[in-house]
Amino acid sequence: MIRRILKKLLVFLKNFSWLVSALLLWASFPPMGEKLDSFFALAPMIFLSRQGDAKKSAIIWGLNGLAFWIATLAWMVAIVKNGGPWPLVVLGWFALSLYLSLYFASFGWLNAKLWRWVRLGGYYRRLLAILFAEPILWAGLEIVRANFGGGFAWNQLGMPAINAGFSAPARIGGVALVSALVFLVNGTFASIAERVVAPLFKGRFQVNVPRAVRSIETILPVLLIWLIFSISNPKLSARSNEAKTITIAMIQRNFPCTFKSQEENPIKVYEKLIDEIAMWRPDLVMMSESAMSEFGDVNSQNAQYFADYCAMRANAVSILAGGSRVDREDNLYNSAALYISKRAMQEGASSRKRDIESLQIYDKVHLVPFGEFIPLDKTFPWLKRFAPVGSCSSGVEKVLTLPDGTNFGCGICYEDTDSSLIRRVRLDGAKFFAFITNDSWFSESVEAQQHAWQAVARAVETGVPIVRVGNSGVTGVVLPEGEISWLSDEKGNPIVDKQATMVTRLTLGTYAMPAYVKLGDAPLSWAFAILMLIMLATKLSGFIQFRN
Repeated sequence: MIRRILKKLLVFLKNFSWLVSALLLWASFPPMGEKLDSFFALAPMIFLSRQGDAKKSAIIWGLNGLAFWIATLAWMVAIVKNGGPWPLVVLGWFALSLYLSLYFASFGWLNAKLWRWVRLGGYYRRLLAILFAEPILWAGLEIVRANFGGGFAWNQLGMPAINAGFSAPARIGGVALVSALVFLVNGTFASIAERVVAPLFKGRFQVNVPRAVRSIETILPVLLIWLIFSISNPKLSARSNEAKTITIAMIQRNFPCTFKSQEENPIKVYEKLIDEIAMWRPDLVMMSESAMSEFGDVNSQNAQYFADYCAMRANAVSILAGGSRVDREDNLYNSAALYISKRAMQEGASSRKRDIESLQIYDKVHLVPFGEFIPLDKTFPWLKRFAPVGSCSSGVEKVLTLPDGTNFGCGICYEDTDSSLIRRVRLDGAKFFAFITNDSWFSESVEAQQHAWQAVARAVETGVPIVRVGNSGVTGVVLPEGEISWLSDEKGNPIVDKQATMVTRLTLGTYAMPAYVKLGDAPLSWAFAILMLIMLATKLSGFIQFRN
């Protein structure tokens, strides 16, 4: 009886496993946030792809990916209530989901081809595939997704693990390495399932695992994961003797994204929030992306006057706030400005500590396609009318400098998902990162929580603290070890869609520069490229032999 029920259950999983995997993977991310689900969500899919039917594997993996991305990107429809035309929003939502599902389908096809090769050889091929080839194949496709065509590095497989505290490997291989390890765990569960299921179906599943070495498939992945965690433990990093402490205040104003429905006087709102942080006499006050939009360009006199007034009222040294600016050639930029208060300027000049720039501007480098620009809109100007905020131009990488000489990096909106960009700014000398975003475009949705998860990976990868301010949320601090401190309510939930403030004291220069900052994704990218070449050479070799 039990055997019959188990068989029926396995048949159901065999036919509908794409739905089970999609549901489990979706549940790993907000709003559910069941982070540990990611460690076994893909196991049924891996089980199927190992049977070697490339076409079927690609279809089922593609359906799995499509279901997952449609569900996890459902927050995109929230932009409709902020003026987005619903036909274009829905079309963009499904088009992006379909594009991202192609990476799932590609993995399913490639992995099935890989396992055809595995079954033609000895048991060592199976071990190589489980321990290295499958995880590298998945991580490599994630790296391609994060960089190709501007990239969409959102909700990688390793992100739930990083936010659950299993973040140390990101110090040596970034989120892609964590994704590879999570996939390795999924693959181990799939291997166990293969050994259990195959005898029940009497040859319907092709599994050739010698009894004497079955436990190796479980022991070796555990040892490999333990080894990587051991060498990436942040406690093994050399501590710096240049540690210093700074005080940073964060203001989450919760203003509407288009300013059309603003009912309160913005100055009065800021005065109320600033008065909550004045007693801390912060070195830096952070406001969100677009915070200066009501006062003109970030380099306008009105914006500078307002920033200096805020600094004076907050007893602060400097203000960081986002907005836009137009240069002399009428190029539009999404920018952040660092305003040094007049008091700090005078103190710096009198003590002759250093030359202080009263205004430093960072122009966003990684723009959002179809949000901040339309592809080819510089060649075909008529396309600019379809960009929601206008056709923006890209800036250049740079660090900003506080009056005490502390360099820090700034990331605007989607830039906190760009590991390569953040890593390069860290190499330029950034001691911490200030991320500012305007998530009110997707207010009353789960987008803010998903977005905040990305910052955790950047802190671990770079080995420096991340301070994040989101209009409408999520606001808080992430330490280099991955420790998270969000601005939260009494139940511990991040505060979103509400006005709030937070103050933190950061100790900088705690750890040495992680290996990932120096190497980036190059090791995994090369491993992926070599794997693709080997698979191509094997395919060509088999084709030539067949022809001969």
